[in-house]
Amino acid sequence: MGLLSFLLGIFGFGIGIPIGFLIAFFIFVHSEATEITDPIIRPNDHEFDTSSVLDVFPEIPLWVKHPDYDRIDWLNKFVSDLWPYLDKAICSTARSNLEPIFAEYIGKYCIRSVDFKTLTLGTLPPIIHGIKVCETNENELILEPALRWAGNPNITLALKFFSLQITVQLLDVQIRAAPRIVLKPLVPAFPCFAGIAVSLMEKPEVDFGLKLVGGDMMAIPGLYQFIQETIRNQISALYLWPQPLEIPILDGSLGAIKKPVGILHVKVIRAIRLLKMDIFGASDPYVQLSLSGERIPAKKTSVKMKTLNPEWNEDFKLTVKDPETQVLQLHVYDWEKVGTHDKLGMQVVPLRSLTPNETKELTLDLVKNTNPNDPQDKKWRGQLVVELTFSLFREESKRLSGPLDRFERKESEVGKATEYVYLGAGLLLVTVEGAKDLEGKHHNNPYAVVICRGEQKKTKMIKKCRDPIWNEEFQFDFEEAPLKEKIHIEVKSKRRGLRLRSKVGINS
Repeated sequence: MGLLSFLLGIFGFGIGIPIGFLIAFFIFVHSEATEITDPIIRPNDHEFDTSSVLDVFPEIPLWVKHPDYDRIDWLNKFVSDLWPYLDKAICSTARSNLEPIFAEYIGKYCIRSVDFKTLTLGTLPPIIHGIKVCETNENELILEPALRWAGNPNITLALKFFSLQITVQLLDVQIRAAPRIVLKPLVPAFPCFAGIAVSLMEKPEVDFGLKLVGGDMMAIPGLYQFIQETIRNQISALYLWPQPLEIPILDGSLGAIKKPVGILHVKVIRAIRLLKMDIFGASDPYVQLSLSGERIPAKKTSVKMKTLNPEWNEDFKLTVKDPETQVLQLHVYDWEKVGTHDKLGMQVVPLRSLTPNETKELTLDLVKNTNPNDPQDKKWRGQLVVELTFSLFREESKRLSGPLDRFERKESEVGKATEYVYLGAGLLLVTVEGAKDLEGKHHNNPYAVVICRGEQKKTKMIKKCRDPIWNEEFQFDFEEAPLKEKIHIEVKSKRRGLRLRSKVGINS
């Protein structure tokens, strides 16, 4: 009986479930849907009438209204994340710069102390509602951002007169400005521009709250409009375009070209007991020498074949621009007819260790690299004997901040190539910056050739470019000042045989 009940239960469960699903399906399909009520749509004329739209229109970002303005949400996000740290950095800088000014007033006008009670720019960063980049034919970059700042700063200044303390509090600042930021001139030295010029394209709108001893000064009738208009007029008188606020970034000596201050005379005399690199127990050494931070190609001695104790006695001249930071780099290589040349050793000499106009002979122990913790530097690699003389230019030895012998800028007529020429005693430096609007219907592969007294030097080739920028410097050495020499600048293209020629005469 128990077995029969078990079988009947399984049978009933197996048949009942499908029948139940079938009945539910027919009920769902044939049931009538309830009536759906349409939503009530209310007109929004009373919310966005003409007056309301005109009020909102000034708040619309410029990238919406003007197609030449770009949207830069990424920059706003970057400033927002960085704002807590910018707030502390700006306030710290402002405090350190203003404290000496406050100190000048202590003891005057019965003032006993002046100090910031609170100084913070708040938690709301400025927002750039769009930015426009302007292209010009000058050596500059122009940016025009639309700046808005509705901030919640809390700047409280405490002044103590005798035993009475007066507090002035600035808060709830709102600024709307359209500055023009000009980065000029553009130079091949980080951060790639020598200065910033900031001017305002229109009068700024400034609004803020001002409390004196806890009382709202802006609530005084007429004072609010007077202060606002005064601030706008004062700022406009100082910085409204075309009057800029100029901020120098690089020193004049760090501009497009850093002026030389002297010449380093290097005489490579000999090497002693160099490493054996060839299978016959000898080497074919030569020395490569250069100054750090220079774009001039390194100079090389001749190759001495099959010797470990070569004698060179060869003289070189290197242009020195910053003797406090530059170092003389000496590398000794083993010449190979095929493949790369093996490095025998190297050494550096800081120029600040040299006394101007005094000859110094040095015997340098060669090392693998300048890392003092490298165990391979303890291995004997030989010695290099050199003779060094650092000569300052005549005017520079008298007054280090003064001008050099002569510094001229010449602009060629063809292709607008620009050369910077420094004329010193026995030394000629030529820097070829670039060219513009080169001829040719198709892409060019231009390079420049500098020729002086039959000596020829070339810049690198730039592929498929009609406005190449080289910024390469070349040095020509003379026994005496080349006051009557001429420089020939030729711009060529390997692909089309383009030849543009410019001659610049240098006279005393």
